[in-house]
Amino acid sequence: MTPEERLRELGLELPEVVAPAGSYVPAVRTGSLVYTAGQVPMVKGELPVTGRVGAEVSLEEAAEQARICALNAIAALRAEVGELARVRRIVKVVGFVASAPDFYGQPKVVNGASDLLGAVFGDAGRHARSAVGVAALPLNAPVEVELIAEVD
Repeated sequence: MTPEERLRELGLELPEVVAPAGSYVPAVRTGSLVYTAGQVPMVKGELPVTGRVGAEVSLEEAAEQARICALNAIAALRAEVGELARVRRIVKVVGFVASAPDFYGQPKVVNGASDLLGAVFGDAGRHARSAVGVAALPLNAPVEVELIAEVD
């Protein structure tokens, strides 16, 4: 089953690539690696949830937002390589979580992204990862996710 077929099976549709909010591009390929820019959980040009996790945003809400970030990253990846069947491996994921000072569940938040990547890419979606707590993210987003993928 291709990643596109898995997306359909999951009832998901890739969104349009989120337009950059600054002087950068959504994805860059160098050799067999594609690096995506950090993706915030934009849905149709809007952030459905804002604030810091552990304060205004619950862990569960943040994990869902991380899933949306991963979907946006997959869209940027597909735009760069043409079709997701060209992805050999998701190599690395970095998740940034805007965190209240006493919130320590960053890995659980970023699991939202990791779990989606596994569901879409199967074993090729298993990756190394960092989950980092930060004071704030662009646009007051609760989470931001970037990834590195190996492609044919």
